[in-house]
Amino acid sequence: MPGGGVTTHAIGWLGEPSISRPRRPGSRLGSSPIKIARDRFLIRPFVVPDFYRSLLLFAWAAFATAGVAQDAVTSDAVTSDAETSEPKASSESAKVDPGDQGDQADRDDPMRGIQSDGVKGGVSEVISWGTDPDKFTTWGQHSNRLIPVYTYGITLDSWRTQPSPYTDGDALRRLYGTLPADTLTPAATHYDQTQIYDLQQTAIASGKRRIIVMVFDGMDWQTTRAAAAFARGQQAPSTGGPSAPSTGGPSATSTGGSVYSSGRGSGLSFLDYRDVVNDFGLVVTSPLSRGARFDVDAQTIERLSESSGGGYSIRTGGEQPWGENSRSNYLIGENDGLPHAVTDSASSATSLFTGRKTYNGAISVGADGEHFEPIARTLQSQGWRVGLVTSVPISHATPAAAYANNVTRKDYQDIARDLIGLPSSSHPKGTLPGADVVIGGGAGEGSGGDSSQGENFKSGNPYVHQDDVRAIDVQRGGRYVVARRTKGSKGTEVLSSAVEKAVKQNAKLFGLFGTRGGHFPFRTADGRFNPTFDGRGTERYTDADLNENVTLADATDAALAVLGANDQPFWLLIEAGDVDWANHANNIDNSIGAVISGGEAFARVTAWIDAQDAWQDTAVIVTADHGHFLVIKDADAIHQAGMDTAASPTSK
Repeated sequence: MPGGGVTTHAIGWLGEPSISRPRRPGSRLGSSPIKIARDRFLIRPFVVPDFYRSLLLFAWAAFATAGVAQDAVTSDAVTSDAETSEPKASSESAKVDPGDQGDQADRDDPMRGIQSDGVKGGVSEVISWGTDPDKFTTWGQHSNRLIPVYTYGITLDSWRTQPSPYTDGDALRRLYGTLPADTLTPAATHYDQTQIYDLQQTAIASGKRRIIVMVFDGMDWQTTRAAAAFARGQQAPSTGGPSAPSTGGPSATSTGGSVYSSGRGSGLSFLDYRDVVNDFGLVVTSPLSRGARFDVDAQTIERLSESSGGGYSIRTGGEQPWGENSRSNYLIGENDGLPHAVTDSASSATSLFTGRKTYNGAISVGADGEHFEPIARTLQSQGWRVGLVTSVPISHATPAAAYANNVTRKDYQDIARDLIGLPSSSHPKGTLPGADVVIGGGAGEGSGGDSSQGENFKSGNPYVHQDDVRAIDVQRGGRYVVARRTKGSKGTEVLSSAVEKAVKQNAKLFGLFGTRGGHFPFRTADGRFNPTFDGRGTERYTDADLNENVTLADATDAALAVLGANDQPFWLLIEAGDVDWANHANNIDNSIGAVISGGEAFARVTAWIDAQDAWQDTAVIVTADHGHFLVIKDADAIHQAGMDTAASPTSK
């Protein structure tokens, strides 16, 4: 590890990039990686061609990012999933490689061209990442943007029948422990992320026996709009038949072309599905606190960060995401006068699945160390079956908070033990039952040590230890049929075979796939899994990477087959985690591909429900855990890229 000779410890600050790693001598805290890179290294008096300047900037940004990860022992910077998890380039990794596959590849793949041109030139006429429109990228972290919620089979009427908590000072105090500055809004039409937990409870009380929650990690309204613009360009809008009413939320308006400019929008499977009653709203995602000091071994909290807590100001942040001030630093948590904390995925997932706000980095644990019980475990104790599906490592924050408890999201091996029903640091005696289906990434990873996971870390796979996988295998007396990436075997066939065995044996199902870095291969906008370069390098996949893995849609099919094999009610989480990884890397091509990939999983869900004629007792909720800061300058150019991709002879 860089900075050798510095002692690490298991007590540290939780919720900001890396939890218990040594600080690199001379490094700075609390600044974004891009800003640190620019401040440290960009010497303006030298005249450097744009192409090489961009390469240097991204190389320096990658170096500075590593420094920030080291710094975060005592940092109060904003937590980021992809950064805290240190995603690495996949099976054949490289540094920024602008010549990768040449200019011809960019011409054949227009979204790839937009991404690579932005990196090479340092500016794009189509998009930017951050508050400076004159630079392609200045921000790779989360934001406090209002986040969309889409529902199917249920409405948001249970929210509308009572005032938003943002209209009531007492309600805000219950949420945040105090009344946040400039947050009380008498006419607020936005709600809070914790109310998605209430929405699930309302659906169950109304007789729903299947609850499916889809979380597109890091997908804000702008990310959705970019993907929809591209997808609409790829195919002509379907006229379809009569639709069920959408009971709430503003309807979409257009700029006059094929790209909406406000409201719910259209162009993606989850935007266009109107065959059942459906709804749309917006929620605040801000956490209770930016972080906390903890002891991973004792599983105790010492104190919360002394920096500002959560809140949301429509005066500064905007009443709707399509009306925000994209040049304001408020939404990225950089407004010193109103520094409302920006959430990470652990805190936001805790809100989604327990209805409680907490500090960044907490896995269903409160500020005082209290274990919150996620709705999945509550339902499991009442006879429901539970499934967790993700495109990133299975012990990452979103699936973790949906079932486990831990003072730190970085304690991956213990979190995995909670998910699969083994003794863990947070449940050493009262072992959890384990989810009935767990499918995700993490295969093939290895680490000799990780102090952030405490004294019980075992050398090997940091996300789920191989000994634990062996312990749960039905072939060794365990309760799970295990499917894992297997050399020379097609991933879909491996998973399908395991599904058949699990259904036949009435067993649980555990699936472990992925490339280097622990995630499923990244789909690009054109569907070809050939990412171009970004601030993190260049992802390259071998034929084996693509053949031996599964997609999020494949994993969704498997989960539905197992959970729906009998008449038991079930609760299922499906996470498109690669949206967040793409947005952290400021890669628009990967981001659009990830949203479309998640949309394919959503289509599998609705197809399954339609085939079962099960909408009467099924509720589906689609949302994100937080936003990023993609700014779209020319949506029509993204739409045109979709059209050109569809017309390309090399199109998939």
